[in-house]
Amino acid sequence: MKLVRGRRILETLSHTLPLTFTFTTLPAGYTCFQETGTALPPKTVQTLRAECSAALFGAVSSPTNKVPGYSSPIVALRKQLDLYANVRPVKTVATAPKQIDLVIVRENTEDLYVKEEKTYDAPNGTGKIAEAIKRISEKASLRIAAQAGEIALSRHKIRGQKDQGALAPPLHSSPKVTITHKSNVLSQTDGLFRESARAALSAAKYSGIEIEEQIVDSMVYKLFRNPEQYDVIVAPNLYGDILSDGAAALVGSLGLVPSANVGDDFVIGEPCHGSAPDIEGKGIANPIATIRSVAVMLGFLGEETAAAKVEAAVEACLVEGRVLSPDLGGKSTTEEVVEDVLKRL
Repeated sequence: MKLVRGRRILETLSHTLPLTFTFTTLPAGYTCFQETGTALPPKTVQTLRAECSAALFGAVSSPTNKVPGYSSPIVALRKQLDLYANVRPVKTVATAPKQIDLVIVRENTEDLYVKEEKTYDAPNGTGKIAEAIKRISEKASLRIAAQAGEIALSRHKIRGQKDQGALAPPLHSSPKVTITHKSNVLSQTDGLFRESARAALSAAKYSGIEIEEQIVDSMVYKLFRNPEQYDVIVAPNLYGDILSDGAAALVGSLGLVPSANVGDDFVIGEPCHGSAPDIEGKGIANPIATIRSVAVMLGFLGEETAAAKVEAAVEACLVEGRVLSPDLGGKSTTEEVVEDVLKRL
């Protein structure tokens, strides 16, 4: 998805709100690797640190086979900028027959994504063996659970403001965090995640939050059977990745689902979908995930009013249903969807 569309959302907001943006375009991704030998040039990271307060990351392709010297630029950015939380809201529109409003908070810096792997010959001559390190730390687990707690409290506060005078009861009457793990099998790694998450959420400030646990395999089942019962789900890196992509199916398309990579001092908005090379150049990709990622990024920058305006414009577009991309059953082009949202802003 060309990020110029995200930029146009921000520029339109600056015409109606007291916001000012300046932009810089920085290279990253597989095309950059093919041209320069690196998927994430040092200059890109240096510029982000020195000159930017936030960023939007485009949908970049990665090879499915091993390419010597290549590694994922977004994984590297998460580590180098210490963007330890990947926050993925999953929400249906107001007119949907089944209401879903949840957020998956995924630890972003460790687990199997430390990418420490090795392959060697089995000693008995039966073929090759591949091994990967799964790393879970107390520090990372504590802070991702605390982030989940903060998001749960913030969502509850916003719901209270919206529901004043509403005829229907809110979907979630109290904040809830579901800790997802597999400690019944991985007693040390997932066991540490579980214990640390519980410790973080036992702080007095989170006393009003309902805390529950769910083993990851049954979590998948229950998430698809009863998604409306979940509020905030916190999980280690791999489980969070799988759950959030799967949850996108509950609302109709990966093309609808945004995310943000969040640290203490920086945020990167990132649509959850991939680069979809099969439809490249056809002008039919769904831009909503990119547009919503702008809103999530703005929210973490403290610009709640701007974020709410973007979400309201997207909601109105989807509810009306006149201008929809093909993945949602419509016939509109990417540009037509963007223009519809811009007009509503």
